[in-house]
Amino acid sequence: MQIAIDYTPAVAQVAGIGRYARDLVAALAQVDGGNHYTLFSACDIAPGNPVVQALPLAGNVDLRVVPLGERWLTRVWHRLRLPLPAEVLTGPAQIFHALDFALPPTRMRRVVTIHDLAFLTHPQYALPKLASFLGRVVPRAARAADAIITVSEHTRRVLLRRLPELRPERVFTVPLGVSAHFAPCTDLARQQALAARLGLVAPFALSVGTLEPRKNYPTLIRAFAEARRMPGGPRQLVIAGRRGWRAESIFAAVEASGLRENIIFADGLSDADLVALYSMARVVAQVSHTEGFGLPVLEAMACGTPVIASDGGALPEVAGDAALLVPAADAHAIAQALHLVATDPILYERLRSRGLERASHFTWHAAAQKTLAVYNLVARHS
Repeated sequence: MQIAIDYTPAVAQVAGIGRYARDLVAALAQVDGGNHYTLFSACDIAPGNPVVQALPLAGNVDLRVVPLGERWLTRVWHRLRLPLPAEVLTGPAQIFHALDFALPPTRMRRVVTIHDLAFLTHPQYALPKLASFLGRVVPRAARAADAIITVSEHTRRVLLRRLPELRPERVFTVPLGVSAHFAPCTDLARQQALAARLGLVAPFALSVGTLEPRKNYPTLIRAFAEARRMPGGPRQLVIAGRRGWRAESIFAAVEASGLRENIIFADGLSDADLVALYSMARVVAQVSHTEGFGLPVLEAMACGTPVIASDGGALPEVAGDAALLVPAADAHAIAQALHLVATDPILYERLRSRGLERASHFTWHAAAQKTLAVYNLVARHS
């Protein structure tokens, strides 16, 4: 079977869906030697792009770069809706898998991955132009697809509720995996160098994700300010992520807290630095208003760090019983949780142990196997 995959997100996006694309395809190359994969990218691959190291070196995987640009293809396929078949760019295949919400015109069998529906359920936390765009293309893709992959049961339930015309038997949940390099850091030199570079002071709380409204950072900052006043509370809050839209409200919350010197923003970290940062943190707090999955929760657990997670979207599903769950809107509850983990060694060890066990069940190997099963099912019904 010939399978074409839109690999553009892997090239264009460092984190998020880019990481999903790179790790899933690498795992597919490991578990499936029988089918042939064509990876298509609308973006050229510059030297130093993390995709260079992630490209699977397998005889049944080809990369086809047609450097038209992601925006150009988006305009042609999804805004102007010109009938340029995907196979003109990918070559002929039986199945086309779109990894990033939207399907192009194609005569191939179609699989699409839908990561979340925050643009429908929480439009106030979505960039308006993006929410408007996704509100058009995602329902269209879901209706046209032969199979839909969601990354959590939460997203699957929301999708079926919002689009009741979809047949539940063609919507499949395939949870994300945790890359193997996310493990407790034993490189003390790297930890010390990172601590010196960022000015870290233990114990510190960490949160990972783009600086945008959906991540609920102002509430976390208020919670940190309260927890810091408690005896033994965390001394610093570290927020690791690139600057997104409407980040001004986050910096305003920092100023209002009076703790500018105690709140650190870290961007552009390598995966090795991120592993060290997770491992050094006393607690990782992911308190988003909503998430389609919430990969930093599992990354932190895999590094042996206790996690506080909100009730936002799929976070409780991903965290299971291995994290402290708090209401996303309740800064006081978040503050109490931060203080508890910072001061209670028994709770700390229990969350650490449960987290390591929980994270071990989410692998890219399992995600690839389930994705391959979807391909096989679609092919049988062609």
